[in-house]
Amino acid sequence: MIKESVKKFGLINSIEGYSYLILVFVAMPLKYLLGINEAVKVAGMIHGILFVLFCILLLQAWYTTKWAFKENIIFFIASLIPFGTLFTKNRIKSYE
Repeated sequence: MIKESVKKFGLINSIEGYSYLILVFVAMPLKYLLGINEAVKVAGMIHGILFVLFCILLLQAWYTTKWAFKENIIFFIASLIPFGTLFTKNRIKSYE
């Protein structure tokens, strides 16, 4: 159970990070350079759903693994920083 929750969290950690990059480097230029507003609406909604799922799976992994509170703060703050989730991969793998 513990390993499964950490794997799910690691997967959503990566997907959420990539969705942020797509939002910033693909959808926003499409909106502001080409006037395609739907790109940000779609990518933003997908990223928002993934972020909520990230938060839920973070709490689930914290509950099952009994991580220190500091670990959760690191993972959460990393999700708010561009490329941050990509740097926490090794930290998550150490719990698998």
